[in-house]
Amino acid sequence: MEVKIGVQNAARELHIDTDETSDAIEKQVAEALAAGGVLSLADNRGRKVVVPVDKLAYVEIGHGTLGQVGFRS
Repeated sequence: MEVKIGVQNAARELHIDTDETSDAIEKQVAEALAAGGVLSLADNRGRKVVVPVDKLAYVEIGHGTLGQVGFRS
């Protein structure tokens, strides 16, 4: 699952590829927002991304585009 996180006052968004389901990620985001602390997500390689929830602009959850090569006509 691909997760894109927009952070306030940051020019680039964070991209995370994870094995979690979209429901599990959505639950983690909702719990972090309710608690008012930080959102912590782990990627496929075991790295963690931690973002303070008061700096979140958006969280986009969707499927990645693995294997997409070439030009479209």
